[in-house]
Amino acid sequence: MLKERSVAPDFTAKDANGEIVRLKDLRGQKVVLYFYPRDDTPGCTKEACSFRDAFAQFKRRNIRILGVSVDSEASHSKFTAKYKLPFTLIADRDHAIADAYGVYGEKKFMGRTYMGVKRVTYLIDEKGKIKKVFEKVKPEEHAQEVLDAFAE
Repeated sequence: MLKERSVAPDFTAKDANGEIVRLKDLRGQKVVLYFYPRDDTPGCTKEACSFRDAFAQFKRRNIRILGVSVDSEASHSKFTAKYKLPFTLIADRDHAIADAYGVYGEKKFMGRTYMGVKRVTYLIDEKGKIKKVFEKVKPEEHAQEVLDAFAE
């Protein structure tokens, strides 16, 4: 996993609409890069909706929100429409972005071990450096926690 003050790895990927997103194109802006396991699952939906509900506050502070999972563009599109998500979801089908950020690996759930994306959030400053890493995320409270961290 990447550490605070390190340079955030650049990436190029497609969003829910098939548009290309490049992290380097967002230099000069603050970015919330949050990784989550799957679209439309209980914890992931709570987390996405917490960002949705606080979106106006992020927008006023010129903070971009990017959600990343291994789901397809079509899955992201359905998830975005179903919950009216006003921010960008990125399709990381080959988990290359998750690998670069150190958040793809072995997970355990209900006695089962498997490979997947860990719920981790990176706050990236205007210069492209990692300001803060959240390794322990409580989905319902996370958006406020992120807003508070940007205020520090």
